[in-house]
Amino acid sequence: MAVDARVEHVGSLLRPQFLRDARDACARGELTPAGFKAAEDRAVREVVAMQEELGLPVVNDGEMRRESFQSELAAACDGFTGVDINAWLWGEWHSSDVGDITIARPEDLAATAPLHKRRNLAAEEFTFLRGCTSAQAKVTLPSPSLFANLWSPQSSTSAYPTLDAFLADVVQVLCEEVAELVRLGCTYIQLDAPHYPLLIDPFWRAFYEERGWPLERWLGYGIELDNAVIDAGRPATFGFHLCRGNQLSRWLVAGGYDAIAAPVFGGIHADRLLLEYDDERSGTFDPLRLVPDGKVVVLGLVTTKTSRIEPLEQIQARLAEASSLVDPARLALSPQCGFATSVAGNAITPQAQRAKLALLIRAARDFLPPAT
Repeated sequence: MAVDARVEHVGSLLRPQFLRDARDACARGELTPAGFKAAEDRAVREVVAMQEELGLPVVNDGEMRRESFQSELAAACDGFTGVDINAWLWGEWHSSDVGDITIARPEDLAATAPLHKRRNLAAEEFTFLRGCTSAQAKVTLPSPSLFANLWSPQSSTSAYPTLDAFLADVVQVLCEEVAELVRLGCTYIQLDAPHYPLLIDPFWRAFYEERGWPLERWLGYGIELDNAVIDAGRPATFGFHLCRGNQLSRWLVAGGYDAIAAPVFGGIHADRLLLEYDDERSGTFDPLRLVPDGKVVVLGLVTTKTSRIEPLEQIQARLAEASSLVDPARLALSPQCGFATSVAGNAITPQAQRAKLALLIRAARDFLPPAT
């Protein structure tokens, strides 16, 4: 079933305080796993109700059950050491509003034993979500090569001599996951791949190339791995999200998609490209010329990093600009990224989160062709 929505959000939503408190209490042993699960269930029901009240055509569970958008591989599989919240937050983060910070990569972070899957990554999320809504449901999963972060040339080689060997097992886990999601009735899956835009930055390019792949291999073989997961999940529709880092209202890199657009936009088998275009860091719309005709471009024109609400006229002007490069029938709208890429969330109020989603719905209704 094709997804023809003119507006969606990327995935994560702000965790309510009661859920964050419950997570902390469970970690301290002051709340049972069953009590924590009940808090998760309540949070999912509330964010689904919010999305339905706004009239969003695509809903998800806001990633309420996750520590981070990419944390479920380590949560579901044995074989890792050093996996704490900083495994997903490390790096030099920048912001003109909340200030720069540097978070160190955990020294012992590594895949140190062959992966052993104890549970599915997102099947529970989807089956509960399916019972909460009749709207089009979306499940998000990380791009497999994003997990190069978990392979260490110093600590992983006894289990996985090469990055290729490690990622082969990661791909297998993700292929099994999307096949199970489809079996359960999921028709829309999104892969999140922020590491491709990070390759435009010398620091991050060096980090990833130290894993054993030169830039061209990341933009070639990496996409092959993504396509293996996508192909394993057909006939579901697939989205592919490309951002430049999004944690605690900060970002990792700046620069347009120009250097990666041809291999990524043209090579990925996804149906919908969710692209970050909320400010000047994102570059121009020129790379949209390289999007194949069969793909939908979901423009992330609203920031999730601040509570400032963009003027409707600004969204309209940006849509008009993009429409000169892409048929408006192949355009859709979203925020630039999630509102809470990890449990901490961005420095934005729940009221602003709701207002931004409402703005996108209005803009799509007023300025884009209706979904068929």
